[in-house]
Amino acid sequence: MISLGIEGTAEKTGVGIVNSEGEVLAICGKQLYPEEGGIHPREAGEHHAYWIPKLIPQALHKASLSFDDIDLISFSQGPGLGPALRIVATSARTLALSLKKPIIGVNHCIGHIEIGKLTTDAINPVSLYVSGGNSQVIAYESGRYGIFGETLDIAVGNCLDHFSRETGLGHPGGPVVEKLAKGGSYIELPYTVKGMDFSFSGLLSAALRAYKKGKDIEDICFSLQETAFSMLVEVTERALSHTQRDEVLLCGGVAANKHLREMLDEMANKHYAKFYMPEMKFCGDNGAMIAWLGILMSKYYGTMDVKDTNIIQRYRTDEVDVPWVKDSQTKIKLPPNLIAKGAESDIIKSKWFSGFKNYESPAIIKRRLPKTYRISEIDSKIRKSRTKREAKILSDVKKSGIITPIIYDVDLDKKEILMEYIEGLTVKDLIDDVDYKRRKEISYQIGDYLSKIHSMDIIHGDLTSSNILIDNDGKLVFIDFGLSYYSNLIEDKADDLLVLKKSIKSVDYNKSAEIFNWILDSYSLNTKNSSEIFDKIEEIESRGRYTH
Repeated sequence: MISLGIEGTAEKTGVGIVNSEGEVLAICGKQLYPEEGGIHPREAGEHHAYWIPKLIPQALHKASLSFDDIDLISFSQGPGLGPALRIVATSARTLALSLKKPIIGVNHCIGHIEIGKLTTDAINPVSLYVSGGNSQVIAYESGRYGIFGETLDIAVGNCLDHFSRETGLGHPGGPVVEKLAKGGSYIELPYTVKGMDFSFSGLLSAALRAYKKGKDIEDICFSLQETAFSMLVEVTERALSHTQRDEVLLCGGVAANKHLREMLDEMANKHYAKFYMPEMKFCGDNGAMIAWLGILMSKYYGTMDVKDTNIIQRYRTDEVDVPWVKDSQTKIKLPPNLIAKGAESDIIKSKWFSGFKNYESPAIIKRRLPKTYRISEIDSKIRKSRTKREAKILSDVKKSGIITPIIYDVDLDKKEILMEYIEGLTVKDLIDDVDYKRRKEISYQIGDYLSKIHSMDIIHGDLTSSNILIDNDGKLVFIDFGLSYYSNLIEDKADDLLVLKKSIKSVDYNKSAEIFNWILDSYSLNTKNSSEIFDKIEEIESRGRYTH
């Protein structure tokens, strides 16, 4: 089978041709560079309308093929800019009908991952997908590509482009910011990671304020880049730790940044994982990724009726079943002295000796090691503040009757905490193995615990199914408050619940809605403003921040 793919979700028009053996026969593209301001959806659509008819014959010529040789027309169905997507879909329909060829629409984001896997040795990686319109950390779990982390507002590419435009540096912003950053020094900018998610709007605003105050542009670019990329790598590291994968894949247009690649490679090495990135022609939006995904999907789902080829402007990555992906990755192998290698810390076997009671207890040392991918000014501040805050919040949470590890000692100089070792299974490992009644009991207890924590204006910050245990006595235990903080904001409490929702989805997509609804039912019993928090969850999810 030979597939012709048409891409045009934002400012890049692409046409590619790929065969069923995974050979890329042609890849052609044309990017829109606006004279001023950002990408206007209507202008992007006009750009595609002009270039698609020109790129299709170019691609056929490159592949030494004729229209008769094409077996399938594939197109990017979403997510993306509405006017741009409509031109792409109309072009694909017209071509398919005129040639009497089958047609299929595909998810743009998944296209990036699949072309990355096709053109590298990656098999089942944790993927960092970063572009002008998207910033997501993605990994395969339970039949779908789960979104483990994502932007809470704007994408990192959008952040860099916006800063560059506002400061007169031009468009696109990534390359010029990277160049200027090489001559800069650090100035403090906000670092915003909330559990598995990141936020760039506050960072952008602070960088623009620094510019208006006359700060050196090289220093701002250096600090903006270091802060934004450290946030991305930290969340990727957290997903790698959660899934225990041994591969990291970088894809999307921002992959052009050499420094981001170096940071990810450094992080992956520390986790005994391999780092992969496709050639740059496959990182940005391109037609080959659409053509290849069309082949993969058509094998399992067949092709579409033309009437079903409507665009899906908010087409979530985790809405698509991917039966061609097999969960066959090799898990990370840890040294024998490590219980776990978290994103934040190494968890090391230890013992605690009580001179007063004269006995030894199994213990762990949670040691926040320096992150060599982060500059020291950012890294030291984060490790010290998080160690201090975690110890304080663990103590406060325990007072509410919630079971958490006992703290034996805190060493702020070494950035480590000595605490009780609790044996048990994580909810992540347990959730598929218990019956309906027990699953509901666990869900209700999680909701009750979280309600108590939020009533104290404490945000867990990293509430994944890996950080909730059922101990050997069958009791629920909350662990790893490394990203916790104090807040009475409705949005922060909603974000805490959303982290949990996405984590449960990644474990068992089919049962996730039922489990999360049980958690919310229990949470609402003792939370006075639960309806406001639930409304905020829906608002955050409907913001469309994952589209171009």
